Amino acid sequence: MNIENKINTVKEILKDKKVAIGFSGGSDSTLIIYLASLFAKDTLAITIDNHLMPTGFIEHTKRVTDLYNVRHEIIDIDFYKDDDFLENSPKRCYTCRNLMYSEIKKLAVENGFDYICDGNNISDLIDDRPGILITYANNFKTPLIEARLNSKEIHEYLDKNNIPYSKSTTCLATRIKTDTPITKEKIDTISYCEDYILSNTNCEIVKVRDFGKVSMCEVDNIIEVLQDNKFKQINDELKKQGYKKVSLNLSEIKNTDEIILDCKNGSFSYNLPFTINMENTKKQLKNEILNKTNKKIEIENIDIYDTSLIKGNNFKNYEDALNRFMYVLTKIRRNI
Repeated sequence: MNIENKINTVKEILKDKKVAIGFSGGSDSTLIIYLASLFAKDTLAITIDNHLMPTGFIEHTKRVTDLYNVRHEIIDIDFYKDDDFLENSPKRCYTCRNLMYSEIKKLAVENGFDYICDGNNISDLIDDRPGILITYANNFKTPLIEARLNSKEIHEYLDKNNIPYSKSTTCLATRIKTDTPITKEKIDTISYCEDYILSNTNCEIVKVRDFGKVSMCEVDNIIEVLQDNKFKQINDELKKQGYKKVSLNLSEIKNTDEIILDCKNGSFSYNLPFTINMENTKKQLKNEILNKTNKKIEIENIDIYDTSLIKGNNFKNYEDALNRFMYVLTKIRRNI
C-alpha cells in the first residue's frame, strides 16, 4: 500500500469523529491534527507540560493548533514532584506515559470526546518503548498504526505538503542514563547545552546525552558541528557547564525509521529489542493460534518466541511477509 492509500485510511478512521489526541507538536501527532482538522467532526489537542521538554515546546504546539484552528488544552504536570519518575528506572517511558495518559483521557472524556488517540506509528513497535502498554491499557486508538504508516512515510508526507512540525519533541529526561536520578540541575544543564548548539549551528535536531562528567552530542548534521571550528567552541562551552569530556556521536540523527525485513526465499527472522509477554500475546491472537508453549506461539506463517525472535516462512513475496509481520507487531505484548 502506498503512502496516499495509507493517508486515506487515516482520513476514513478520523472522519466524522470527535477526536482527542495527546499532542506534542512532533511529526506523528501533527499529521493527526492536520487530518482531523479536515475530516473529523471535532478535534481537541491535549498537551502535557511536564517541565522537562525542549525550549519552545509549548509555544510550538500553540502555533500549530492555531494554524489549523484546533482547540488546544495544556495540562501542567510537574514531573519533578513524582519520585518514581525521578528514580529514572529502565521503565521510565512506562512511568512517564502513565502519568500523562490518565490526565489526557480524563480531560477528553469530560469534554465529550469519544475517540481518544495518540501518534504512535508502526515503526514505534520495533523500538524499545514500553510506554505502548499504557496506550493499550487506556484503550487509546492508534490510527497511524492501523494504517501501517512508518516514520519515513510520515515525514515524507508532511514535507511534501509543507505541514510544519517540530523535529525535537522528546523529553529531556531521556538524555540521562537510566538508573541515574533525574534532577532539575541536570535537566537545566542539558537544555542549555542543546540550545547553545542549536543557536550556533544550522542543526535542527540536537540531543546532549548526560553520562555524568561525559556528554555525548547527537545532531542531524555533523558537518555543521565540524566546520569553522564550531566543535571547539561547543567543546569549550559544554566544559564550562561541568562536563570533563565532550564527545560527538558520528551517527547522525535520522527521524526516518521504517521496517525492513531480511527476507530470503519467502522466509525471515527478526529480533525485537525486548522480550515478549507470551500470556498477554496469546490473548491478543486468540483463535489464530495453531500451537503454543510457554516459549513459542505458532500462527499462520509466523512463529513468535518469548526471547524476542519473530520468524516468518512460506511467503509468496516480500510485501506479503512485511504486511504479515506488521500485523503481528500490533498483537504482540511486551515485557517491561
